[in-house]
Amino acid sequence: MSTIKEQNLTPRQIVAELDKYIVGQKEAKRSVSIALRNRWRRLKSSPEIREEIIPNNILMIGPTGVGKTEIARRLAKLAGAPFVKVEASKFTEVGYVGRDVESMIRDLTDLAVNMVKMEMQERVKEKAAEIVEEKILDILIPPVRKKTPATSTAASGEVGFNPDSASDEELNERTRERFREKLKNGDLEERKIEIEVANKKTPMMQVFGPQGMEEMGVNLQDMLGNLTRGARKNKRTLPINEAREIMIEQESERLIDHEAAVQEALDRVQNQGIVFIDEIDKVANDSSGHKGGGADVSRQGVQRDLLPIVEGSTVNTKHGIVKTDHILFVASGAFHVSKPSDLIPELQGRFPIRVELNSLTEEDFFNILTQPKNALTKQYQAMLESEGVKIDFTEGAVREIARIAASVNQQVENIGARRLHTILSSLLEELLFVVPDDISSGEIKIDEAYVHKQLDGIVTNKDLSHYIL
Repeated sequence: MSTIKEQNLTPRQIVAELDKYIVGQKEAKRSVSIALRNRWRRLKSSPEIREEIIPNNILMIGPTGVGKTEIARRLAKLAGAPFVKVEASKFTEVGYVGRDVESMIRDLTDLAVNMVKMEMQERVKEKAAEIVEEKILDILIPPVRKKTPATSTAASGEVGFNPDSASDEELNERTRERFREKLKNGDLEERKIEIEVANKKTPMMQVFGPQGMEEMGVNLQDMLGNLTRGARKNKRTLPINEAREIMIEQESERLIDHEAAVQEALDRVQNQGIVFIDEIDKVANDSSGHKGGGADVSRQGVQRDLLPIVEGSTVNTKHGIVKTDHILFVASGAFHVSKPSDLIPELQGRFPIRVELNSLTEEDFFNILTQPKNALTKQYQAMLESEGVKIDFTEGAVREIARIAASVNQQVENIGARRLHTILSSLLEELLFVVPDDISSGEIKIDEAYVHKQLDGIVTNKDLSHYIL
């Protein structure tokens, strides 16, 4: 995957890419596109000022299901940047049992190392395939060892000596070439061979406790894994088409420079990493006026632990030290009970860009069902098409689905676009059940009448709406 440095997208182009997947929320898209472009601008700036340019972290405020997480996820995918999503409510203050806030950086680093290694393996895959082809040929037609002149002379007095032993090598080579052609033509794909497969199982261990204990657990697990890695290999008999994939993966891993991969990953984390902190409102103090509660103290503790990470500090990971100064932090929260001003002042100051996302309207739901490349209607069409059944949603049907989603959100609970998942699964449940047993081909039209037939009984019954939709 290419990085943002390679793609060199302008803010307008970034917004255009986000528009393919996310409906509305123009202000949020503009803010994140500027933040992403600023990272490229920083990397292109002069070395003496580059380290001084800090990212403008973003705080997205809005109800659930309006696109906060999707914007951050698509942004990271677009940038080819290491991205991790964490929930602020899962962290505990230093000294308490649970995950400490530094674990988000360790998770980000692990992800970046895997990402870089996969990219490197992809680059050497062609070379790995050539090596694997030779190894498969060695299994099918073991090469003939050349006899040294001394051996030949000594052997010439033996009974049964073949003076044309050199022809054995030529015959072996011709046989190998014939089999090489068969491999390339796919004639031997089902033939079974025995290969050695590395045992990747490592001891599972996770230690929760005061600060540093979790990292100790990670390092201990890594150390134990290194002791056992490579010590045991299993022999498996597989068809060549399956064996080839496993062998190419193993060979690609051997060909890459693991140290270089780790260094590149650390650099990518520090300069391009994105951390999405969801539910940050859950660690804000209660703005209802309640004072002195233990929960408030605990929430403040998590905020104070977050502060140095967001401000810029160093975190020890099993791959090396990571500086968080230039990692982009995107936080989000509904802020139903609390307000952004209920966060401690220092943490507020580290999220200078505030973006409020709008609640979704009926028209937004219609656009969500029709415009994005990954629209739910398109997903269901693709799934049923795999069974030979084509479904077509009329405009009237889509508008009725959008109306129902908006209505149920208003009457039951506003969960944003997530409501569309429950409504569509209820709408198409019967169809998904009878395909392919009763319907194995043909076209089915989902019109307004079909929507009413499947959903009216649920929508009009408030109890059923609460339970099903």
